[in-house]
Amino acid sequence: MLVRKAIEVSGIVQGVGFRPYIYRLAGERQLAGSICNTAAGVSIEVQGPPGAVDDFLSRLPAEAPPLARITAITVREIPCNGAIDFRIVTTHHGQPVSTLISPDVAVCADCLREMFDLADRRYRYPFINCTNCGPRFTLVCNIPYDRSFTSMAAFRMCPTCQAEYDDPRNRRFHAQPNACWTCGPQVELWDLEGKPVEVADPIAETVTRLQRGDVVAIKGLGGFHLACDAPNAVAVSTLRERKRRVEKPFAVMVPDIDAAQRFCELDEAARGLLVSPQRPIVLLRRREGTPIADEVAPFNRYLGVFLPYTPLHHLLFAEGRFTALVMTSANMSEEPICIANDEAVRRLQTLADCFLVHNRDILLRCDDSVIRVSGARARQLRRSRGFVPVPVFLSEDVPSILAVGGELKNTICLTKGRHAFLSQHIGDLENAESYSFFEEAIEHLQRILEIRPVAIAYDLHPNYFSTRWALAQSGLPQIGVQHHHAHIASCMAENHLDGRVIGIALDGTGYGADGRIWGGEVLLADYNSFERAAHLAYVPMPGGEAAIREPWRMAVAYLVRHFGCEFVRRLPALSNIPRQKLDVLFRMMEQGINSPLTSSCGRLFDAVAALAGIRHHVNYEAQAAVELEMAIGNSSDESAYPFELVAKAEDWIIGTRGLFDALLRDLSRDVQIGDISRRFHNGLVEALADVAKRLRERSGLERVCLSGGTFQNVYLCERLCDRLGNDNFQVFSQSEVPAGDGGLSLGQALVAVHKIR
Repeated sequence: MLVRKAIEVSGIVQGVGFRPYIYRLAGERQLAGSICNTAAGVSIEVQGPPGAVDDFLSRLPAEAPPLARITAITVREIPCNGAIDFRIVTTHHGQPVSTLISPDVAVCADCLREMFDLADRRYRYPFINCTNCGPRFTLVCNIPYDRSFTSMAAFRMCPTCQAEYDDPRNRRFHAQPNACWTCGPQVELWDLEGKPVEVADPIAETVTRLQRGDVVAIKGLGGFHLACDAPNAVAVSTLRERKRRVEKPFAVMVPDIDAAQRFCELDEAARGLLVSPQRPIVLLRRREGTPIADEVAPFNRYLGVFLPYTPLHHLLFAEGRFTALVMTSANMSEEPICIANDEAVRRLQTLADCFLVHNRDILLRCDDSVIRVSGARARQLRRSRGFVPVPVFLSEDVPSILAVGGELKNTICLTKGRHAFLSQHIGDLENAESYSFFEEAIEHLQRILEIRPVAIAYDLHPNYFSTRWALAQSGLPQIGVQHHHAHIASCMAENHLDGRVIGIALDGTGYGADGRIWGGEVLLADYNSFERAAHLAYVPMPGGEAAIREPWRMAVAYLVRHFGCEFVRRLPALSNIPRQKLDVLFRMMEQGINSPLTSSCGRLFDAVAALAGIRHHVNYEAQAAVELEMAIGNSSDESAYPFELVAKAEDWIIGTRGLFDALLRDLSRDVQIGDISRRFHNGLVEALADVAKRLRERSGLERVCLSGGTFQNVYLCERLCDRLGNDNFQVFSQSEVPAGDGGLSLGQALVAVHKIR
């Protein structure tokens, strides 16, 4: 007796070796039938004895290829036919798209072995790949994931590559980027005019130039990197000057995990991230005495470290024996990464000394992902290459929403069924190039996922470029979502929560429901609505945006609020600020001129950092807060600066007079900066835990969600999680998407879903 089953498999099952896997599995059980890619995933039919079919069905998900991610399997019985073998058949087109696309992943060990094998026909080939590795998302223009819908369509396979591609028993069966020296992409070295440099080996020449201190623009998977020799302080300083990146750390690529261990402190979680197929940049505590130049990450105890992930990277390290290479996004600060050869020559001519290019088009720019380990969890700081477009899986089917994120660290989000697709990191929407990338990402995701949104969600800030774009779209409902409500909704969505929660949202800037600048908020929230239950006391931001760049202004604002102008004039900690500047600030705050009120936790960090002498001016976003956290160092002080809780008619105000009294007293006693920083962090934790307990008494809620960019502070996040856990709260934080504004669009989308219902 025979049975025949029709099986539909959804998820990341295209371009990951899934069809040859099924072919081999069916062959082992001597089953007849077929498999083909569809717009929904893969469609399988198997026919054979009932026991063999049942065994096939049980093994199918358990032994799937490493890059596959199965989200659903449906099985139904169909009539038997006369099939006697198992076939891989042509893709079906014209169906609604619901399959998932694999992200770009690192070259696998099998391909590396072949690339360094003198006898292999792909010896030293910089674009070697197979179904288990290589580019995906950045070369796809449509789905199903077939070669004709990728940038590899321009390269016709040679007979040998075609035979591999057609053989279900081969590791390269239907590997869409499959190629070799004969038929595939090639590298060239270009000069600053975009003309090929006549050299026998472009990679060897690139190594020579890097070794002599040049800056080289190198084309990768999702865009160009600017590379230089990381131990060469002059080369690093040159790159920093050209890129106009004064102190913000550069990422460094090291040859292997042993090198990472020599340079940085590694735990098992960090080690696993570094060698994972995603190959993110991982923030690691730097060891003393490493050969990497201090100029790579000035005033910073941490290095952003990642391992080679393309064949070209491995060839550079093998040829040059580099200790480490700076590999930073190829752009001027705050612009999107370059992806096209001509674009790179045009935009990077003043940054690089030469260009190592190739002729495989990158269809969508995609920066490196950045992760930090906190509480034994990998927490996304920038979710991009290696993770996009894997969706966030939701707890229920939802309508299709387009959420356009915020102004800084922008991402967009599209929902469909139980999937929320966040875009790669787009960046800060403050120039024409970034805005064009924002529009490009919206169009691309909508096209390849065939999502037609029924509504658009946006931030309430009227001057955000993303908000203006959303409000300019006609024909769709437009749903404004308050910034911090979106943060908490993002945390809820990632953790599959429903109902009401206590939400603690801490960040630098968010447009409040009262038109002021929020950022130190405790909400009672669900997806539909929120109540502002507590917040940091308002203080002026003298000079507006200037107060973000110059933290001393926030120190003045807090001290004037609590102690008056004359006290500030006499304060030793601010003695280097010219008297004239102080007087101008006093008048601005007194008269309310360009001094918007803020409850921002980020600005409170700035004030404390400035008074502690850590940072009066910043050269990149949140620099003062980052350095204040790092200042904790090895301090073990368990004391905490006091905050006050003042009950108002509708909420609690978290006051800071006691904090600054104690801080100034410690400064006068020359208390160590590490202890000051730790006492501040501990005090903030105690204040927030106190608020949470009071709100539990009032509301009965025991679930607390933490979100906002301030929770990228490891000490604060871990300490508050532990403190709330000890008070018997259920604590939820974020790891799959950034807690900062990179995860904002997810929360916007989920709020909009519930509002349109």
